[in-house]
Amino acid sequence: MAKKTTKKVNNNELDGQEFFAAIAQIEQEKGIKPGYMMEKITQALVSAYRRDHEGVGDNLVVDANPETNTVRMFLKKDVVEEVDNPACEISLAEAQAALPRAQLGDVIRIEVKPKSFGRIAAQTARQVIIQGIREAEQGMVYDEFSSKEHELLTGVVTRIDPRNGAATVRISSGAEFTDAYLGVNEQVRGETYAEGQRLKVYMVEVRKATKGPQVIISRTHPGLVKRLFELEVPEIYDGTVEIKSISREAGSRTKLAVWSADPNVDPIGACVGPRGQRVNTIVEELKGEKMDIIKWSEDPEAYIAAALAPSDVISVEPLPDGKSCRVVVPDDQLSLAIGKEGQNARLAAKLTGYKIDIKPASAPLEPIEAPEEDLFAEEAPIQAPEDLEEAPAEEAAATEEA
Repeated sequence: MAKKTTKKVNNNELDGQEFFAAIAQIEQEKGIKPGYMMEKITQALVSAYRRDHEGVGDNLVVDANPETNTVRMFLKKDVVEEVDNPACEISLAEAQAALPRAQLGDVIRIEVKPKSFGRIAAQTARQVIIQGIREAEQGMVYDEFSSKEHELLTGVVTRIDPRNGAATVRISSGAEFTDAYLGVNEQVRGETYAEGQRLKVYMVEVRKATKGPQVIISRTHPGLVKRLFELEVPEIYDGTVEIKSISREAGSRTKLAVWSADPNVDPIGACVGPRGQRVNTIVEELKGEKMDIIKWSEDPEAYIAAALAPSDVISVEPLPDGKSCRVVVPDDQLSLAIGKEGQNARLAAKLTGYKIDIKPASAPLEPIEAPEEDLFAEEAPIQAPEDLEEAPAEEAAATEEA
């Protein structure tokens, strides 16, 4: 006996229950907030209908009811005697055929079936929905990583640009991940990266771009050193020891000024750690970058003298402008105070905010004078221009008399 086959009937009507279940599943899988997808689908339906029907304007209404699992679309039309715009007007006779109680000036709603959409209109709706999902995902990535600005993150190098050496690093935060850009200017000179390498980076900024959030990271930023010390030194993390200032030349040397309000805590010793373990861990992460840790002081002279370590300082003399000083060091310590290519003096100036003039002890010191404008402030006023013009005439008259 032949088996009976039941032919499946194609139904163009939208199954409301499956429709809302699909939306809920998308929002759950993508982590999108509830209601967002329904809003985008509503926009898609409106865009699709307007694609095939010009002049509709704002007369199109989508009524989505999750409680009854129904999605219905209505076109509002004004009841008029003569129809000028069929997209938003309907004659009295046609209106009364559908609704006998209709009168001139009424606004009636005519249901529109999604199955009446054309192929291009359906594609438009699909693109709107896909774009909505993409925007939601980009928004979640931006929100997640913008909260991580100025933080230390660990990423994996996924690509090295062979043209300029820029690296793409995949970083993650919570459930989100994105590809961040590590430009050549943000790379430490001498460091080499390979695909698959794990890397600690400093989050500089998150920018909004047309193709999604653009995350800028750095290996040269002074904030990287600060975050590494917070990671390795519990006293800095809990606030017992405070980092007052950092000056850095990435890959070469960093100066760090630390201070503690607790007199029983040695801020330098806390940063160095037992047998130098804490600072050595940071130096290894920075591929051998030298670390000078000094004690911050409210006294500018003591602070500047400490900032020029490892050299000894005989005296520090502030200059009248309040932003410069003259430092005297032993003759045999002059090159050490200045450093290779002036690096030590340059980093000390950045750390303290003072312009430092370093002199050897054997060099005669010029006396510090007050600015010229103060010395001559009480002099006679300068001659007015008209007086200067009359002077030659007077001199000429005196010469004739003589």
